[in-house]
This record gives sequence, C-alpha cells and structure tokens, in this order.
Amino acid sequence: MRKIIHCDADCFYAAIEMRDDPSLRGRPLAVGGDPSRRGVISTCNYEAREFGVHSAMASAHARRLCPDLLIVPHNPEKYRQASAQIREVFFDYTDLVEPLSLDEAFLDVSDSGKCQGSATLMAQEIRQRIFERLQITVSAGVAPNKFLAKIASDWRKPDGLTVVTPEQVDDFVVQLPVDRIFGVGKVTAGKMRRMGIETCGELRRFSVFELTERFGSFGARLFELCRGRDERPVKPSRRRKSLSVEHTYAEDLPGLPQCLEKLPELFVELKGRLGRVDRDYKVVKAFVKVKFNDFTTTTLERVGTSARLHDYRQLCEGAYARGERPVRLLGLGVRFVDLRDEPIAAQLDLFTPPARQPGADLT
Repeated sequence: MRKIIHCDADCFYAAIEMRDDPSLRGRPLAVGGDPSRRGVISTCNYEAREFGVHSAMASAHARRLCPDLLIVPHNPEKYRQASAQIREVFFDYTDLVEPLSLDEAFLDVSDSGKCQGSATLMAQEIRQRIFERLQITVSAGVAPNKFLAKIASDWRKPDGLTVVTPEQVDDFVVQLPVDRIFGVGKVTAGKMRRMGIETCGELRRFSVFELTERFGSFGARLFELCRGRDERPVKPSRRRKSLSVEHTYAEDLPGLPQCLEKLPELFVELKGRLGRVDRDYKVVKAFVKVKFNDFTTTTLERVGTSARLHDYRQLCEGAYARGERPVRLLGLGVRFVDLRDEPIAAQLDLFTPPARQPGADLT
C-alpha cells in the first residue's frame, strides 16, 4: 500500500508577492499580464476569488469583475527560488518527488523513515517547515494513491490537510462529485448529468464496457477512479540539485559580525542534513544566501570548495559586502551532481581540492 502526499501552495505567486510586500495583504490581488495588452491572470489571492476572479482569466475581464483588483507583473526568478526551497524540504523526506508545477508536487513516502513512517505526520511537518522557511501556506492531501491525494489537498484549502486512509477510501469516493475527477471537464460533466450521473457512486452503476462505449478510452479510467483505484507511480522528473538551510531572524542582524556569529549553528544544521543524503550525490559548490532588511536578496557561491565553515565565512563576507545593510535572513547550502546520472562535469577551482562525498568533508 502506497503512502502518497500531494502538496500544493496556496495562491503561490500571489502569496510570494504578499509575503514580500505586506501592504498587499487584505486586498484583491492578482499576478498576471497588463489588462490593456490582452494579459491573462496567472493566479490571485482569495480576496480576488470572492469576486469570481480566477487563473487563466483575461486580465481585462478580471478587472471588470473586481474594479479594485491590483494586478502585479510576474517575477519568475523570485518564484523559481521559492520553488527550489520548497522542493528542498520535500527531498528531505523522499527522493520520489514528482513536480507538477513550481508549487505543486506528489511525494511517495511509502518507504520513508521520517516521523516514524507516518505520512500524516510528515505532511504536517512539511507544511510547518515551509511556512517557517518561506512564510507561505501549503495545503496537503494524504492518501493511498495520486488521484485521491490530489483531491484531498484541495479539500480544505487554504492551509488545509486532509487524510484519506485505506479504510476511508470507499466512503470518501462514493459521494465525490464526478467533476472532481481530473479530465472531467464541462462537456464530459454535462454528458454525465444527462445520464443521471452526479457522483462517483452513481458512476459505478455502469460497466467498463458501457463507459468505454460512451467515453472512449477515458471510460476505462473512469471505471477505476470512481472506485478510488489509481496505480500510477510517482515519477520523479529529476533528483535534487542542491540542499540548504536558512533562518529568518525576528530582529535584523545589524552588521557583518552578527551574521558571522550565526554561521556555526546554521552550519551544524546543514551538516546534519547532509549526513542523511544519498551517497550518490557529490558536493561541487557551496553557497551563502543573504536577504537584507529591504528584502533584496543575494547569493554567492564557490565552485570546488570542500564546504567548510571557513569557506562559508568568506562567502558570507562577500555576500554581505554587496548590500552592507541589516540582514533579515541567512542561508547556507551546497550544490550537487548526481553520480547516478552523470560524471562530474562541473569546472573545479584550480586552487582548491575537489570536494569529497557530502557530509564526509565538513569540518
């Protein structure tokens, strides 16, 4: 029996914008294109959704629905950075991570030893860690398969957790509206209504042959899903490329000496996490991330370092010099190559020895 977690950040792009500019909170907000240039909404917060605004809607139409809607442009690099931080948390529980988008992924934690093997506890911990690290909320679903986990993650949005145990599958699915099945759009749902089908329980009245006759190859899939069955495995598109730890401080660190004082505790945490990493990874870079009190962020990395505390001190000094302002966040990390996928191809520094296995070279 698989243990699948589906995680989905709540209004991701908008959440990142509200995090970085608290004045945007509490008002209708969308991230998207210019209404005067046929722009489209990518996502919006829940205040905007109350007016009927949703993703993939024309920005001009969204503005007509909600005249006070503030539409801010995309910041792709910022979203990619946040996505990478989210996935680092995922990878701390399993390497079987299947990203569906920047803010959404399936995790197969069937063989994970975290949280005494409890997928529910893992989902709770993942959500808490992402909130502490990024100050955004994530909804999650836990179930025996991908179909149910994805539905469950949307069940109590925003900031919700829904668990469907194997014993609860039948009761959960039988009352499920058919339009919650992925692939059942307006046209298919309308056809089902004309057949007297509103729920998965009602869909079960039809044999696989009848469903195939009416819905083509999708009919066989419907036959399985309305019974809560889904054998698709979680397919990781790639393995992790980096690992990092970071901390946002309640009070800004006023200068470089205070930043350097915080490095040892971050380093110990990083070393502990690296000790749990698969030995098929090899460290090829170390990096330091600094976010200043004006929310500008800089990352400084070095190829070929052995990722020692001394290296991080030097990197921190260089990163701090780029802003020389109070610091609200510090992070330390490493970048990997995966020995299972490729030979060591990174260009190493001519004046430093090549890195050894992660964890083994941290002194």
